[in-house]
Amino acid sequence: MKDQKSYFKFNKRERRGVFFLLLIIIVLQSIYYYVKAKPFQETPQVTVDAEIQAKVDSLKQIRSKDTVRLFPFNPNYITDYKGYRLGLSTAELDRLFAYRKQQKFVNSAAEFQQVTQVSDSLLAVIAPYFKFPAWVQRRKATSQYKPEPIVKAREIQDLNTATAEALKRVSGIGEVLSQRIVKFRDRLGGFLVNAQLYDVYGLAPEVVAGTLEHFQVQNPPKVEKININTATVTELSRMLYINYTLAQQIVAYRTAKGMYTSWDELSQVENFPMEKIDRIKLYLTF
Repeated sequence: MKDQKSYFKFNKRERRGVFFLLLIIIVLQSIYYYVKAKPFQETPQVTVDAEIQAKVDSLKQIRSKDTVRLFPFNPNYITDYKGYRLGLSTAELDRLFAYRKQQKFVNSAAEFQQVTQVSDSLLAVIAPYFKFPAWVQRRKATSQYKPEPIVKAREIQDLNTATAEALKRVSGIGEVLSQRIVKFRDRLGGFLVNAQLYDVYGLAPEVVAGTLEHFQVQNPPKVEKININTATVTELSRMLYINYTLAQQIVAYRTAKGMYTSWDELSQVENFPMEKIDRIKLYLTF
């Protein structure tokens, strides 16, 4: 019995330690049950503007529609799928399609917005990728170049009979360019319209404008047009504007899809130069 009592016998220091240990256990248990009974509630400190958040969400949706890198394209030939990926609405696409059915083209970002009525924000995103035909850019350049006429109408010579020496009298045309114009004219069989002068490699738009003040097409040659629905690859490739590969693609599309009924269908032919369609039509027929 004496040995057993010794196990429960503590000195003053030990009793104080046991007391504080029990006190700590009781405090910790009380805190645990208090926290468990009353869950933490945080008062939000930041409020979200619902209208601004909706705009942000819509922009994210537009952005998520097209994760593919954009490349330059002609906005006149946007398809439903392409328009969707660009963020155009159905109504905006319908306005563009209705405009194109009238055989009309948009030739600037401003005209595109006028026809489709797209927002300024969306136009700012997609307009840098618009690629219009080269002749549109040349027309813009020449529209800004309006020198005073230096010759009278009776002094204008026929572009189809002008010699290389005569062409060299135009500012900006030297030996190389004058010979190149004559060779290009011979390959065509003669210029049909003044605009074909823009197709001569190396002639700047302002030089062409200066040339047309002295030389214009007065006696265009007679051309036997080629029927695009019956012509062979060889016949089509004889045209200056159509090489053999493109002629093959034109015939292949005709074989797969049927006869051509409109010029717009040529835009579906791979690598067809739609920017030169006005000149190509001078040599083709249905």
